[in-house]
Amino acid sequence: MKPVILLTALFWLSLSCQAQTTSKRRLIFDDEFNYNGLPDSTKWGYEKGFVRDGEPQYYTDKTLKNCRVENGMLVIEGIKEQYPNPKYKAGSSNREEKQEFAPYTSASINTNGKYSWKYGRIEVRAKVPGGNGSWPAIWMLGDDHKHGWPLCGEIDIMEYLGRDSTRAHATVHYADSLGKHQQQGNAPVVGKPADDFHIYAVEWNDKSMTFYYDDLKYYTFEYKNMKDADANVFRKKFYLLLNLALGSKDDWGGPQDDAALPAKYYIDYVRIYQ
Repeated sequence: MKPVILLTALFWLSLSCQAQTTSKRRLIFDDEFNYNGLPDSTKWGYEKGFVRDGEPQYYTDKTLKNCRVENGMLVIEGIKEQYPNPKYKAGSSNREEKQEFAPYTSASINTNGKYSWKYGRIEVRAKVPGGNGSWPAIWMLGDDHKHGWPLCGEIDIMEYLGRDSTRAHATVHYADSLGKHQQQGNAPVVGKPADDFHIYAVEWNDKSMTFYYDDLKYYTFEYKNMKDADANVFRKKFYLLLNLALGSKDDWGGPQDDAALPAKYYIDYVRIYQ
């Protein structure tokens, strides 16, 4: 067979294999955001308040200025504002109570208690906001999170840091046999994620997870390489979270540049296949 004919045959064989792989997948959950208003309450709930230590934003609940669907997109918006903390108690040392006002608001939505999945391809098309302090994420937590983190396991499909604007981060978190936090991941230079929409995905099975930025397969996590830990943590159901955190000197996002606000995180769709 001539080289050109051989190459052509191999090309079409490759396309055929890809098509067969895609056709074997079944779409089991999606939100195309082809409506207006608040996110679909049958699919999404909210985190509320000062949720994670060190992050300065207050996550609001059912607040259109921070989380809305419009023009075929989910928009999560981080805003600089003086927001009254409903849990404020004068003299309290508890982080959720000691601040009378939050300096920023944003939103974090999730499928907890509504939908969760074991294995499949989790795919989100999104455009992240740029600027120092911007910290959007697409991630998953184990359904048994009531037992605490990191025992429940965490799958970070995408984290983006405005201060490190050319990378996409994929990270897997879990506990070792002593209950201590372990993590593995990769953060390659991929270009400029904030300039356009990109597909962020993980293909997850009983032995491994493979992470994608568009068509770039940039990290594979194999359970056999877990450090002194039970791999079964990743052989159970997880639910999905979409959030936009903001930065400070006390968190991974780094100091927030207020000139970069408001920050808008656009999600075109969420699709989950098995």
